[in-house]
Amino acid sequence: MKSSTWRWMAGFALATFGLTAQAADPIKIGSVLSTTGPAAFLGDPEAKTLEMYVESINKDGGVLGRQLQLVHYDDGSDANKANGFTKRLIFDDKVDVIIGGTTTGATMSMVPLVEKAEIPFISLAGAVVVIDPVKKWVFKMPHTDRMAAEKVFEDMKKRGISKIALVSETSGFGQSGKKESETVASKYGIDIVAQEVYGPKDTDMSPQLTKIKNNPAVQAVFIFGLGQGPALVQRNYKQLDIKLPVYESHGVCSEEFIKLARDAAEGTRLPCAALVVAQDLPDSDPQKPVVTGYAKAFQERWKQDVSTFGGHAYDGLMVYLDAVKRAGSTDKAKVRDAIESTKGLMGTGGEFNMSATDHMGLDLSAFRMLEIKGGHWTLTQ
Repeated sequence: MKSSTWRWMAGFALATFGLTAQAADPIKIGSVLSTTGPAAFLGDPEAKTLEMYVESINKDGGVLGRQLQLVHYDDGSDANKANGFTKRLIFDDKVDVIIGGTTTGATMSMVPLVEKAEIPFISLAGAVVVIDPVKKWVFKMPHTDRMAAEKVFEDMKKRGISKIALVSETSGFGQSGKKESETVASKYGIDIVAQEVYGPKDTDMSPQLTKIKNNPAVQAVFIFGLGQGPALVQRNYKQLDIKLPVYESHGVCSEEFIKLARDAAEGTRLPCAALVVAQDLPDSDPQKPVVTGYAKAFQERWKQDVSTFGGHAYDGLMVYLDAVKRAGSTDKAKVRDAIESTKGLMGTGGEFNMSATDHMGLDLSAFRMLEIKGGHWTLTQ
């Protein structure tokens, strides 16, 4: 990985800080991610991304003349464990920031703790509830479930689809997605005429899908979930020979989804960050250098495909370090204020422009509508 990306940080450090005892202390970056369990294909690339960039930045001299120290725990896709590890990060490890919360459930179990401790928390979860209503110390990187529903419904409207079935996971992300889909559907002339749910550990969703197949009013199916579940839904979908168009949320924007769903993924449409189609972006796209740079670095380091989830971890780390640079300090209150004033920072998820009323900073244009063709992500026309 090229070191030039971080020379400006090393230069800033030398210009701003002397060789004081305080400068020698590491900047502690805490992380709670789901590297095992049902959400592992989200959490694994997130953890690998943080590890990779912490190593790279440290080789280039660190930030503000200080090395970064990553303190990471695996919650096993269990929100209760995420809560316990967050307490450890705050009270035992005394970290400067927490980047993580792979899932919405994990994130929401962590929120009360970071708010009380007054420590910056950058979530990697998808549900809009993470930042709506705004919470003083909580920010998030991924596009929201509300945005995903709007992007999907916008595409459906263009294709003349108006009556759909919604299949949602019983997880925090799935149920928030269900709620947001119901909220914005009428805005796009979409009528949800059938609804079914499944659990994140369920292995057969055929009964729910059979009901949908037998409903003549349904024109398309929208699946809202994350991890392995949506791939299993689609395999059942193909086994039942359902011919209706199928849509997914951004909760499956990973090559792992295509591998798990196999040929059942063919033709699926969904909103994703530009990262998974990095090479297909025109050279004039201002996001292309960021996503191609990250993709190259990740693939070379780990010998595996990139996912938008790892990209969210990259964005979270970059937003935090950019704020530290502008604050000239790791003082938690100063960094919190600097994160909130982030403007024009290009990440893998889009351009971040935050404010006191928007702790995510992305708009709908940050999403790209994709279709899986021949086992690969493609931009829709």
